[in-house]
Amino acid sequence: MIVNKFFIDKLSLFGLNSYESKLWAALLSRGVATAGELAEIANVPRSRCYDVLETLEKKGFIISKIGKPMKYIAVHPEEVIERVKKNLLEKANADAEKLDSIRNTELMDELKTLHLKGIKKIDPEELSGLLRGRKNIYNHLATLIKNSKQSVYLMTTTTGLQRKFEKLYKELREAASRNVTIRIGAPLKPTFSNLIKEIEKLAEVRHANKSARFVIIDNEHLVFMMADDETVNPSYDIGLWVKSPFFVESMKVLFENSWEKMKLPKEVLK
Repeated sequence: MIVNKFFIDKLSLFGLNSYESKLWAALLSRGVATAGELAEIANVPRSRCYDVLETLEKKGFIISKIGKPMKYIAVHPEEVIERVKKNLLEKANADAEKLDSIRNTELMDELKTLHLKGIKKIDPEELSGLLRGRKNIYNHLATLIKNSKQSVYLMTTTTGLQRKFEKLYKELREAASRNVTIRIGAPLKPTFSNLIKEIEKLAEVRHANKSARFVIIDNEHLVFMMADDETVNPSYDIGLWVKSPFFVESMKVLFENSWEKMKLPKEVLK
């Protein structure tokens, strides 16, 4: 069986290594085969073949057929996808439960103590850093919003408005329930009318003539995104986080001055 390397590499999406991918592809092409036949077809060392096939069986990709010599049957790819998804979800839930179980343990107390000692040694001006990748940016924003006490001011793009509402909805909803003032400015479009109505249940929304990408939390934190989200790959998006009450207060004043000049949604979504 001749299968190109590109095809084999793509099977890593199923969580398979090279040998596992080769043997599964070989078995799919034959339907039923012995370990020796598969080793020859897939060009996998016979000494490794049985171990790899056993792993594939445990993962639910193949079924061993009773008899001598032992043969293997390939599971339909659609069924494999469902099994892989189920296993991934079960593992993720199990891992999440393990992490949650740590919250009220001595280990967590020790970790918090270590962090507190480290923070005390840091000068205020050193509490800043780069956030690489949009996922990390949103994770940091979620943490800051979750801990907000007074205000969350957010300036974004048209597409960023929808994205942030989806990614940060839980944190924004909880902040609103704590009576945190939430203000969001972005270029509004009529196609987003329904979205804006949903956002207005949690926050004040106004139309900005130009796009900007930054978030101000209370009078302490500023996260400023440095690239155009319309053109940058999410993996290469970069945010600059600064914790500086003096600097952030200045930015907050500028935002509030601009806010007064922004139009209400009903004035632009006619």
